[in-house]
Order: sequence, then C-alpha cells, then structure tokens
Amino acid sequence: MTVDDTTSGAGDEPSPDSSVHATPHHEVDHTAEPTDDPLAIRLEQLILGADRRYTPFQAARTAGVSMDLASRFWRAMGFADIGQAKALTEADVLALRRLSGLVEAGLLSEPMAIQVARSTGQTTARLAEWQIDSFLEGLTEPPEPGMTRTEVTYPLIELLLPELEEFLVYVWRRQLAAATGRVVQAADDEEMVDRRLAVGFADLVGFTRLTRRLEEEELGELVESFETTCADLVAAHGGRLIKTLGDEVLFAADDAGTAAEISLRLVEAMTLDETMPALRVGIAFGTVTTRMGDVFGTTVNLASRLTSIAPKDAVLVDGAFAEELTRTGDAPVSEARAAAEAAAAAERAEKEGADGGEPVPAPKYRYGLQPMWQRPVRGLGIVEPWLLARRGAS
Repeated sequence: MTVDDTTSGAGDEPSPDSSVHATPHHEVDHTAEPTDDPLAIRLEQLILGADRRYTPFQAARTAGVSMDLASRFWRAMGFADIGQAKALTEADVLALRRLSGLVEAGLLSEPMAIQVARSTGQTTARLAEWQIDSFLEGLTEPPEPGMTRTEVTYPLIELLLPELEEFLVYVWRRQLAAATGRVVQAADDEEMVDRRLAVGFADLVGFTRLTRRLEEEELGELVESFETTCADLVAAHGGRLIKTLGDEVLFAADDAGTAAEISLRLVEAMTLDETMPALRVGIAFGTVTTRMGDVFGTTVNLASRLTSIAPKDAVLVDGAFAEELTRTGDAPVSEARAAAEAAAAAERAEKEGADGGEPVPAPKYRYGLQPMWQRPVRGLGIVEPWLLARRGAS
C-alpha cells in the first residue's frame, strides 16, 4: 500500500478546527454514556486519581471556561460527548484551566491550544490502546485456575501506573529536547515549518495477498515485527519515524546520507528475515511542511510515488536526492567518474611512491547511483528515478 494525495502525509492538512461541530456540547443528541460497571469505575478512579464529580457544564463553569470552548478542547483531545452525565473529575477542570490559561496569558492562540489538545489526544490515544491490547492483555492472564482476568487487572495497574507515568514523561522530555534542538538549529524562522528533508516510504510488497492467506494473529505478528524493525533501524541511524501504516512506514532524515543508510539497512534486514515479504523503498529530497508531527508536500508525494514503482528489495530515489548525495561526497556523479578517479589515484600513488611522498587516495564513496528510465508520475510530471545501492554491491 502506498500513500496517495488523499492520505495524511501526502496532501493538505485540515484546519485546526475542521473536526469541531457547531452544535454546543450540551445540545448533542448522540452521547456516550459513562460506564456503570463497578470494576470499570474502580479502575477509572485508580487511573485518574479522583472520583466523578462534575457534569461537563459544571466542569466548564468551575474552570471559568465557556461551554463552547470546553467542548472544543474535549473533542480535540478525542473524548466523546457525554451529555450532562456526572463523569468528570478535578483533573478535567484543571486541564481546562491550564489550556485556557495559556490562551489568556497570550502564550498560545486559541487555535494553537486546540492543536495542542488534538496532537496530545491523538498520540496518547494510540499509546493507550496499544498498551491495553498488547501489553496489559498478555500480563493479565489469570495466574491460577479460578481467577478471573478482572481480579488480576486492578493490582497490576496499581503497580504499573506510577512507573509507566514516570517513563512516559521521561521519553516525552527526551523527544521534546531533540525536537527543540532541530528547531533552534534552523537557519531562519521559515525552516521551522518548511524544511529541506529526505523523506522515505518503506512498503511491504504483496501485503494485500498476505491478508487473505494468513490468520489474523499471524498477520498481526508480522505487522508488529515489521514496524518494530523499522522503528529500531530508523532511530538507531539518526532518522525519525513519522508514522506507521501497517504494511508501510514513513520516515524522515535531515540529510540524504542518513536516509540512504536507513533505507538500505531496512531492505537488508527484511531480506534476511524469511518470514517477511519483499520490501521496496522510495525516497525524495526537498522542502517539506511539518505539522503536528507529520510531513506534507510535493516531496512527500514524490517519495510515495517512487515507492509504488520501486523494484522489489530495492531503493528508488529522485534526482534531488541523488544530487544531494553527490554534493556531500557520499556517491559519485557517475561510475565512469569514480573509475577515472580511482585510476588517477593509482597513478599518483605509483608516482609518489617512487618519489618517496605520501600518496593521495581516491575518494571513498559509500553509495552508488544508477539512473533509471524517465517516466511520467501521476500529478508530478516526468521524473528521473535513480536506483540506490551500496558501493561495490551488485
């Protein structure tokens, strides 16, 4: 599967308030009723650290926030409308106060505060779902006959919660420090949003056929293994994993050399794993708009298109990426040029050796580039892709 213009990361980003309905929170007809299951309530109290105390209207009034703004904040965070059920806690009031306080102090505009709520909600919702589905599900298997999973869940969460909370804050601070460092190194303010990056897609070939052949559990294990391998390799070699899409990952790097190393290592890793389908990678280099942790623009679209036409177990790059690799000395302009440089270096070495001087070695290139046939790419015109490989690899 390859991302096209209609998907996130390859098209236009909706406005910050595009998902906010005009209907006020207290007038919504279709509401989500809070659970009245005793264990669920106990777990909720344990995790939130507080009892249900407020209706949405009461929480907004206590926080000193209009019902309309409170509704937009809650929806941005991904919380369902609950009508006027008494299901909110002091923590909900405090969250509203904090967001509205940032707006009142002029530190954030109202649309930016809603973006903060949305990005945080989306990220943590996925994290919470993963932890429950994969992590806690495995740990809450009853250890003894006759015990139910619910009897195990409460004490387990009680023990894990403070540790996971501390770990989450640690990782967030680390990631924030890294992201801040990239911003302050930008040449000007425009680079904070529109930056020149190498963007790559790595796509499993024939994944749709696999979905029809494998059992759900096997398919889930394959996807998890693929995403884990990609995430580890991208991080280890200095790139950033933007997102995973099941059979495809989107990554970015500040320079072409880093992206080239990541892409080739991904192909090598998948080739060595007999359980994995073939992999294809497409990379483009150019100006990219970054927003809410995602990347957008023509460069992203081009990388997606290159992935769709890349051969199996191969990396296809655009002309700008190839030019950047040659500019930095990571790849020769051509193999003929590299051969001429090697011959000249050998001749110099022979001469310097006879004269007793130190020979000047030929340039050592990390990667090789092979031009492919020019071809039309839908929505992007004619492009000339290049096949990327390690120097000396067949």
